[in-house]
Amino acid sequence: MKFLFIFLDGVGLGANDPLVNPFARGHLPHLESLLGGRPFVLDSLPIPDDPHQNYFLPLESERATLAALDAGLGVPGLPQSATGQAVLLTGINIPQKIGYHYGPKPNLEVAEFLRNGNLFNTLRERGKKAALINAYPPRYFHGIESGRRLFSSIPLAVASAGIPLKTQADLFAGKALSADFTGQGWRERLGLPETPTLTFSQAGERMADLAADYDLAFFEYWLSDYAGHGQDMAEGCALLETIDQVLGGLLEAWNDDQGLILITSDHGNLEDLSTRRHTANPVPALVIGAKAYRQRFVSELHDLADVTPAILNFLNTGK
Repeated sequence: MKFLFIFLDGVGLGANDPLVNPFARGHLPHLESLLGGRPFVLDSLPIPDDPHQNYFLPLESERATLAALDAGLGVPGLPQSATGQAVLLTGINIPQKIGYHYGPKPNLEVAEFLRNGNLFNTLRERGKKAALINAYPPRYFHGIESGRRLFSSIPLAVASAGIPLKTQADLFAGKALSADFTGQGWRERLGLPETPTLTFSQAGERMADLAADYDLAFFEYWLSDYAGHGQDMAEGCALLETIDQVLGGLLEAWNDDQGLILITSDHGNLEDLSTRRHTANPVPALVIGAKAYRQRFVSELHDLADVTPAILNFLNTGK
């Protein structure tokens, strides 16, 4: 079985309000088709019949299930990137352990949890093949080696597991994807005009091809959090529309019977452009694949700490 983990930084499930939520305003045909024509907002999830229950039920469609995950984890304050991502990758309620949310980059306490065991370590120990399929440019590695740049939680987890980060050579050989999906940013912003480029649809197809090489393929998309902090509705909608095009290519190439796709996040932000800050909204767990697989997977999900155990269980049982 294959598992593709797509991490969208700073994406919560917000209100169905096009004045503040680009998910309610943008043109997202592939995403909405996955949800049976419903928008990617909290109001699309069913409410339990029992009025005393303060959670939402998963929304199930022909090919996908959308659930809401608690990112607050019972700890006061707004969720932050370092702890949220570390929870996703360890299955440990780290904010509860240390008493606070923290970010954007992990401090010593958060880093210690990641170094002492995470999703990538565990899969390697079980004989599984895992990789972060993002490519990093030469200057990223120079910054890490010089100490001028710190790992964020996800590459720290990968490096701690002894898995090499993908490089420029991997990107040029078609064995990785750039953070902007297409490679155009490497040409325009990094001064690497020889970088091969893809259309958004081709990037989705490439993601499916790369996932076929691993038991777990992980892709990190951080531009969504930047767009949320920028509070620019036009930019937010444009960004989501590119993600939707990538999703279209991915869905065309993905075989639902061969595994699952999970799209989730660490905290809310982009779904509410009325604020520059993170939000307390739940984050989505959009699970794509055969109905029997995703029903079992989603049944184990309630908050961020449930994600790693659910992935390990899925890849261990293969069903």
